[in-house]
Amino acid sequence: MKYILLKYFKLYKFAVSICIFLVVLSCNKTPNAKQIVASKPNIIFILTDDQRSDALGYTGNNLAYTPEMDKLAKQGVFFKNAIATTPICSASRASIFTGLYERTHRYSFSSNSIKGAFMKNAFPKLLKESGYYTGMYGKFGVKYNGLDSLYHKYENYDLRYDRKDITSYYYKTLGKDTVHLTRYTGEKGITFIKEAPTDKPFCLQLSFSAPHASDNSKEQYFWQKENDHVLANATIPPARNSSDTYYDKLPQIVKNGFNRLRWFWRYDTAEKYQHSVKGYYRMIAGVDNEIGKIRKELVKKGIADNTIIVLMGDNGFFLGERQIAGKWLMYENSIKVPLVIFDPRNKEHKDIEDMALNIDIPSTILDYAGLEQPKTWHGKSLKKLIESKQVTSKLRDTVLIEHIWEFENIAASEGVRTDKWKYFRYVEDKTIEELYHLEKDQNELQNLAENPDYQDTLKKLRQKCNSLIEKYKDSTVLVPKNCSLKINENTVFDWFYSKEPNEQSAYQIVVSSSKEKCINGIGDVWDSKKIHSKSTQSVFYNRDAYVSNHDYFWKLRVWDEFNRPGIYSTPIKFNFKGE
Repeated sequence: MKYILLKYFKLYKFAVSICIFLVVLSCNKTPNAKQIVASKPNIIFILTDDQRSDALGYTGNNLAYTPEMDKLAKQGVFFKNAIATTPICSASRASIFTGLYERTHRYSFSSNSIKGAFMKNAFPKLLKESGYYTGMYGKFGVKYNGLDSLYHKYENYDLRYDRKDITSYYYKTLGKDTVHLTRYTGEKGITFIKEAPTDKPFCLQLSFSAPHASDNSKEQYFWQKENDHVLANATIPPARNSSDTYYDKLPQIVKNGFNRLRWFWRYDTAEKYQHSVKGYYRMIAGVDNEIGKIRKELVKKGIADNTIIVLMGDNGFFLGERQIAGKWLMYENSIKVPLVIFDPRNKEHKDIEDMALNIDIPSTILDYAGLEQPKTWHGKSLKKLIESKQVTSKLRDTVLIEHIWEFENIAASEGVRTDKWKYFRYVEDKTIEELYHLEKDQNELQNLAENPDYQDTLKKLRQKCNSLIEKYKDSTVLVPKNCSLKINENTVFDWFYSKEPNEQSAYQIVVSSSKEKCINGIGDVWDSKKIHSKSTQSVFYNRDAYVSNHDYFWKLRVWDEFNRPGIYSTPIKFNFKGE
């Protein structure tokens, strides 16, 4: 009996030990995946269209009525040198989604769609896969059929460019009311916040079309009546550096293009100028109104203290400076954008001088979500700069700036920017160069490219530009190989390229009278321009263009099935013997 009692006592002690162990384990167990996800911050990314860097009151601009944006800047972190690496909405947005320079993704308005391989690591997709509830309302801005893989909830729309009146902005309805797109986007954002599940964090993108002009309308700008008060009794002062002197300094290829044409649409008379600039700022004020409503909804739902807000413009804008309009060019007006990051958990406000790029946004958002960025991305997280209490080393010393969409009415350009310097050139003729000492010449009025005192700087920055272009070129674009030429009755150009993974959709051949001209893209003998063809042979002959016994150079590039231009072949020399 004693043996049996002892046996049961030992079993009892063992059972008690197991229970105690389980209790302790339950008290100290690691949070499950659901608990970890729910503890992460919500993120709202607000992107405006054509809002330039100084178009908010926080910068000291008395024309801007932006109390809500200013509040975000005062409570959060403001980046004084935020840059859109490509100052046009389509390429800039492609860079924001993919974390890549335009030089790599090569997406533009002329692209059939963005290459799917680049969107496999799109930041909304990575957030969704990690457990975030994702949404997007407004202008996605990139041709892509896989929005379901990025978002749980979304609606993709933009202002109607096919309409020539107020209905370009007023065509969406809330209930029975037709409302301005800005109001519609704001309300969609509020509804998303209300309906978002409470057991997981969310990331909401609100991509406002404002303050983009209705390009095909006479009025250009359509704002909501509630913003009539903005600048109602003001007279807008003339644009800085808008005299004939500054226009005359522009390269002819810029004067011939849309930058000048759209100046006539908006600013060439006093009446147009007053209307357009006031309209621009009134539309920004409309976005500001919606930000205020969204923040109130966050408070109402009790999640304001755990919701990060990122506010950014997709590219800069000219408001008549140099007697031009639009964006696209490499001047500061065009590439610099507002960027505010407000984290309610971080109470320290500061302004940051470091260059922050549009390609840094996805890296930063992923960092706040506790996710590592893909190794293929070019951007860097800004989180360390924001949270650091001391001056840290700079993220970078030089950035690539480019607008390489090939469109006959906009001069493509490429260059580099540092804290002190900016160098850029025009792709169609790389001998047209501009060099500015930003530290001494913030308005970029003195082009030093031909100044003998700055040739070393010019050469250094030109080489840096070339090296960054080489670094960020897409290795998957088509590159013609085995290029050959035969001269008999005609000049016959032949080439070959690997058809995997893409197929040629077009080609261009440039023939130049010197190697230097060929390198710089000057086809003074013949420039076929873009020819839509899958053929790998082209014929050119114009006896008057050749001089007997003279050396010439030619190069070739081809476009892939996505209509992305490839890289030029190395210039090839040939001699025309004549008859």
